Amino acid sequence: MEDYLLEKSHEYFMQQALKEAQLAYDADEVPVGAVVVMNNKIIARGHNQVEMLNDSTAHAEILALTSAFNMLGAKYLPEATLYVTLEPCLMCCGALYWSKIDRIVYGASDEKNGFKRTTGENWPFHPKTELIKGIMEEDCARLIKAFFKSKR
Repeated sequence: MEDYLLEKSHEYFMQQALKEAQLAYDADEVPVGAVVVMNNKIIARGHNQVEMLNDSTAHAEILALTSAFNMLGAKYLPEATLYVTLEPCLMCCGALYWSKIDRIVYGASDEKNGFKRTTGENWPFHPKTELIKGIMEEDCARLIKAFFKSKR
């Protein structure tokens, strides 16, 4: 099969999200990164910019979604996948719900601020959204832990 026909793996796209997380880390932001993928191509990227923008809503997921909407000229992403290095918070779940995104893939769980802390077993995403968790979990968690360890 030709290289251009080969589908990239979840690990490939999570590595791209980790590159975004590293940009956040380097900017002294909580290191969370995200990419939006359609048709096996990255159409948008984002990383936390809460401190830089002085905006508590400037999470990686929100910025990546906004970029994808702008790029496509659309308000829904029913054929897209979001790769994010950390379990989305409840605010980001709301944005993901309204985006009607097809799939969410995350790396590390977030027991303190992740959606499961608030929702428990209740599904916070669009009914058609698929969730895949734990992709490159150790790598994603390592970057977050290193960031907070440096702050102590």
